[in-house]
Amino acid sequence: MERPLLEFTDKGIYCSRADVYLDPWKPVKKALITHGHSDHSRWGHQHYLTHHLNAPIIRHRLGDIRVETVQWGETRNLNGVSFSFHPAGHIVGSSQVRVSYKGETWVFSGDYKPEPDGLSTPFEPVRCDTFITECTFGLPAFSWRPQQEVIEDIQHWWIANKAAGKTSVLFAYSLGKAQRLLAALDTSIGPVYTHGAIENMNEVIRGITALPPTRRITADTPKEEVRGQLVLAPPSAHGSTWMRRLVPYETATASGWMAFRGARRRRAVDRGFVLSDHADWTGLLRTISETGASRVICTHGYADIFSRFLREEGYDARTESTQYEGESPEGKDETNEEG
Repeated sequence: MERPLLEFTDKGIYCSRADVYLDPWKPVKKALITHGHSDHSRWGHQHYLTHHLNAPIIRHRLGDIRVETVQWGETRNLNGVSFSFHPAGHIVGSSQVRVSYKGETWVFSGDYKPEPDGLSTPFEPVRCDTFITECTFGLPAFSWRPQQEVIEDIQHWWIANKAAGKTSVLFAYSLGKAQRLLAALDTSIGPVYTHGAIENMNEVIRGITALPPTRRITADTPKEEVRGQLVLAPPSAHGSTWMRRLVPYETATASGWMAFRGARRRRAVDRGFVLSDHADWTGLLRTISETGASRVICTHGYADIFSRFLREEGYDARTESTQYEGESPEGKDETNEEG
């Protein structure tokens, strides 16, 4: 029996004909990397191939690694198999990987977001026979409001806190969500302050694309200077001694999980804003339709439920296990960034 073009192995998604892996979770010789979050780009591979916008991010996170880069749509041929990278819209530099051999085409989505966010390269559906999709938010309950409406809610919260003399502490992932918020918020309301982990990543992203100015909070930052302003911090900062310098404050989290009743209470924050860097239920279904794929492989998230729905709709759909995490319901920062 002929092997499939892509296989799920104990090291990652493998193309045996080209002897390469896609976002492998164990060390391999050659890895094609979709984006910079720690569950998709891991240390220890001998050679990395990724989109050029993602290279500075994974170098910052992984250190001295051997990285080769490509442009959007640029084809690399490995033992007769064609590989190309296409925008995923998830975070800056995030890609889908198209794999084609003898008229058969697969697309590995990595993580993706169909809604343009004004910062990452907008998502582009890629036609294929088999589509490997994430299912982080693969339930009908997840339906995102337009980004601008959520941003306006955040700004009203910030303004109200400022009038009350309170600092607004907004928790967001160090890579992706924090920069998306920063790019979208109206910084004429006031200066935006940042936790060191977020500012370290901001400095990397500023080497790729423009971001509004921010002010890093250090041990020397006067408490009165920050009062009433907006502070972007990673989820790991919540409940830490670092927060003491911000009293009095109100806290909030920007996450797709805030759509779940009780999520705000579990994370012990005052407000929850529903904003995700992943596709919602409608976005997942629309994307699958736009690819034209007849076979769909569902990974991390609500894969079992989502694949069952797809089968009822007439797709050849199944699930596969991976070590990808998607957006964490516990609020774990996907970058494992410290500082």
